[in-house]
Amino acid sequence: MKRVVVLGSTGSIGTQTLDIIAQHPDRLQVVGLAAHSNRDLLAKQAARFGVKETALFAPVDPQPGERTGVNGLIDLAIHYEADIVVVSVAGVIGLLPTIAAIQAGKNIALASKEVLVAAGELVMPMVQKYGVTMTPIDSEHSAIFQCVQGYKPEQIDMLMLTASGGPFRGKTRDELGQITVEQALNHPTWRMGGKITIDSATLMNKGLETIEARWLFDVDIDKVDTVIHPQSVIHSMVKYKDGSVLGQLGWPDMRLPIQYALLYPERKPNEMKPWNPLETPNLTFEPVDHQTFPSIGIAKKSVKIGGTAPCAMNAANEEAANAFLRGEIPFLSISDIVGETLARHERKDPSLDNLLATDAHAREIARNLMQTV
Repeated sequence: MKRVVVLGSTGSIGTQTLDIIAQHPDRLQVVGLAAHSNRDLLAKQAARFGVKETALFAPVDPQPGERTGVNGLIDLAIHYEADIVVVSVAGVIGLLPTIAAIQAGKNIALASKEVLVAAGELVMPMVQKYGVTMTPIDSEHSAIFQCVQGYKPEQIDMLMLTASGGPFRGKTRDELGQITVEQALNHPTWRMGGKITIDSATLMNKGLETIEARWLFDVDIDKVDTVIHPQSVIHSMVKYKDGSVLGQLGWPDMRLPIQYALLYPERKPNEMKPWNPLETPNLTFEPVDHQTFPSIGIAKKSVKIGGTAPCAMNAANEEAANAFLRGEIPFLSISDIVGETLARHERKDPSLDNLLATDAHAREIARNLMQTV
């Protein structure tokens, strides 16, 4: 029996995680739940799973004695009963709880891209030092994780992330000038939270996933590539030095990578519809249009700069994507602001203090740039 703490339990990944746990009561037990601010849903989840330990990151009406803020998340992440901590909170707020959980010897099931994007150079050595496992929940990284079992990093020639292309696949930069929030949120194959859906529209999700893959699988950033695959059936591929390519296929359903991350290395039957190749006979691929969608290039550039640069890039993207969601800046300004923030950033070594300071400073730069749009 694995005892699980879920950080971000009321979000898309969190609710699907609880669905998987409910399917495997003989293997998984919830011992802690944390949400951003949805007190009502958190209470219902706690009652459903018999959970006494909860936290609210930003409650509208704080109650005496309840866990709140980052310290509340950390409290749950290091809870003595927890064997594995699901980190599915939005943004870089998952960093400190993840580090605390690792230092407390907890295994991590990671959904929050920003943890390794902002601090992969700091976090992954900790995973090794404390002897814990970090299993990815992202469908792309789960696919790669499954494809590299039994292989060594030096045998890998290329990691190939797949991307649906988002709602604006095939459009030119001129055509993206008047894009609305509603249009950007209309993803063709996945149903996700607002910020990550905007990242998918700008292809910054693939930029973040590129950085995450670099750290998860210990490969050079230039050995991570992206290919457009509109059907979202092949979730990613690994090309080995002998020319062989392994891929993981399935319907676009996040519950499968969630189950794999929680039960690894077990594979158990579930309620999900199995993929049938006869139902998707035409699988197609296209190159990324980097001129129209420059986000992947910006992300790779931040890694090559190194140190605190990826953290600055990530912070600027969070600010810009959320500003677009609020209707404050146009769609094309998102990548412009991220690129300019990175250009203005002064690289520092990636200590925890430097990363936290960089996150705050980059957000300030990004917000100032928004005033000029």
